Amino acid sequence: MSTISTTSTTRTWRNWAGNVTARPAREVSPASAEEVADAVRQAAEAGLRVKTAGAGHSFTAIAATDGLLIRPELLTGIRRIDRTAMTVTVESGTPLKRLNAALAREGLSLTNMGDIMEQTVAGATSTGTHGTGRDSASIAAQIRELELVTADGSLLTCSEKENPEVFAAARIGLGALGVVTAITFAVEPIFFLTAREEPMAFDRVTAEFDALHAENEHFEFYWFPHTGNCNTKRNNRSAGPAAPPGAISGWIEDELLSNGLFQVVSSLGRAVPATIPTIAKISSRALSARTYTDIPYKVFTSPRRVRFVEMEYALPREAVVGALREVKAMIERSPLRVGFPVEVRTAPADDITLSTASGRESAYIAVHLYRGTPYQSYFTAVERIMTAHGGRPHWGKVHTRDAEYFAEAYPRFGEFTALRDRLDPERLFGNDYLRRVLGD
Repeated sequence: MSTISTTSTTRTWRNWAGNVTARPAREVSPASAEEVADAVRQAAEAGLRVKTAGAGHSFTAIAATDGLLIRPELLTGIRRIDRTAMTVTVESGTPLKRLNAALAREGLSLTNMGDIMEQTVAGATSTGTHGTGRDSASIAAQIRELELVTADGSLLTCSEKENPEVFAAARIGLGALGVVTAITFAVEPIFFLTAREEPMAFDRVTAEFDALHAENEHFEFYWFPHTGNCNTKRNNRSAGPAAPPGAISGWIEDELLSNGLFQVVSSLGRAVPATIPTIAKISSRALSARTYTDIPYKVFTSPRRVRFVEMEYALPREAVVGALREVKAMIERSPLRVGFPVEVRTAPADDITLSTASGRESAYIAVHLYRGTPYQSYFTAVERIMTAHGGRPHWGKVHTRDAEYFAEAYPRFGEFTALRDRLDPERLFGNDYLRRVLGD
């Protein structure tokens, strides 16, 4: 049996947003599933709990530990591409941006993805990362097979045919069932998407939401608080050819306005909150209509250099417009000054045990604030509205819900906790966050 050296550390780990810190007793960077298994066994013998931290893109403490922190930066790359089954098997620490680029070189693509691709594949899927889609669901819903190291150090493979009860849960496993070491995704031949971005009034978007959702493969919109203005985005497959944004106009929209200028106005808004409504009115008019065509990851994703904290809730799709109107009314009658747009996306129902879209067609409302801005009063007020509609919070974004709430929100919650009791009875993979959301 090979052994893997661990590093004793007093180095503080921080997530991307800087709102979560942890001080693990040890760190390890295994380069194979076997080395992960060795590290898990050694940690269990030493009485240390184990967590894996990918890119740290979660806003919750889901990856925090005072025990052994596994860093997966050596668990990267494509293991195999199966063009008959149309799947790709990839090491769990591979960043989505590297997977997307590698697949594109092979003439392949995922069907759908979120708008950020900094995360590792295991971190993104384990927390339920999603984009927007009428028919195509989250990244985890595109998984065909998973490999994970369980608490006893054994390597478990699961799929619809092999260990199907584990597969049902582990695709969005919250890091509670084991350490994911490899993921097999369904892929398809690369295709073109045409994106149509267009400003639209809040009242029109909300009145026409059902039609906009029905008519487009991928529809989303952003509402700018303190205004009646939205920006809409429709992504639909097209025959091509590629017609990306021009170099200068693309830089103005994606870098200057969405990152550079936004960084400046976010800093100003944090320092002088009274300026936010005026800034919002200007910002919401700065983005113009544009249409462009490119391969999927270049349309679905965009750079996010301005750091923020975020809360997002999944609601039954039919409830989202009413809930958004309640959020707008709440902000308008409150002293809150909100400098970030509110994002609305959709997802079809899926069959993953703890997916936010499990068993129901869903729509998402996401609220953000610039990093370092006090967010509790805003997020608390929004959360009150979301929970009144039976909302399910994103597992990797700020929320205050607990196991008692989730037992009501998820019909199959008990199925997940029973599987956890079987795979990790000693809670080797536990931490404070999992204790809150899953119970003991």
